[in-house]
Amino acid sequence: MRIVIAEDDPLLREGLAMLLRAESLDVVATTDGPDAFLAAVEAHDPDVAIVDVRMPPTHTDEGIKAAVEARRRRPGLAVLVLSAYVEQAFATDLLAGGAGRLGYLLKERVGRVEQFLDALHRVAGGGTAIDPDVVAQLLTRTRPDTELERLSPRERDVLSLMAEGLGNTAIAERLFVTEGAVHKHIRSIFAKLGLAPTDRADRRVTAVLRYLEDTQRRG
Repeated sequence: MRIVIAEDDPLLREGLAMLLRAESLDVVATTDGPDAFLAAVEAHDPDVAIVDVRMPPTHTDEGIKAAVEARRRRPGLAVLVLSAYVEQAFATDLLAGGAGRLGYLLKERVGRVEQFLDALHRVAGGGTAIDPDVVAQLLTRTRPDTELERLSPRERDVLSLMAEGLGNTAIAERLFVTEGAVHKHIRSIFAKLGLAPTDRADRRVTAVLRYLEDTQRRG
């Protein structure tokens, strides 16, 4: 796995590089700004990019913009975005172009090495990884009178774990239920959100985006 890191904090940048190299992963470049990051993507054609949301010069959304541009130039690029705290609009924007091979984690998660590496491998493998704290905060901000209000508490639990990027087996383990029960809940979620089996879009991704977008609109 070839990795490019874009992080303006030198301690975190080099710490990430050391951690990944210790796991026998190939960190091909470390950068401290969006322009250098995009140049590194062009030069090294990595499999995964780890990108800080806030980078110079304004420390607002340069990382997100650079990640979107990198994906435009390299459609197969997996991107794991890091943020110091929950930034609701950025989480939604990240997923808006399609959730495959994308992740959004809080920086504190990096210290939990096993979880961080699991998220990295999940994203590199074509899945999604959204920080559970991001999901929890978005769920608590959801207001009444939306389609999501038709979901049962258990269905909302399942949807929140889907939003983290977990598959059915992992969801079943987390909720201490059978995979059959998870399948049943997911079918019910799709039905209540009006997502038909014939929809061309990935219904799991669509269901997650539906509640993220609704939360952003109403928040």
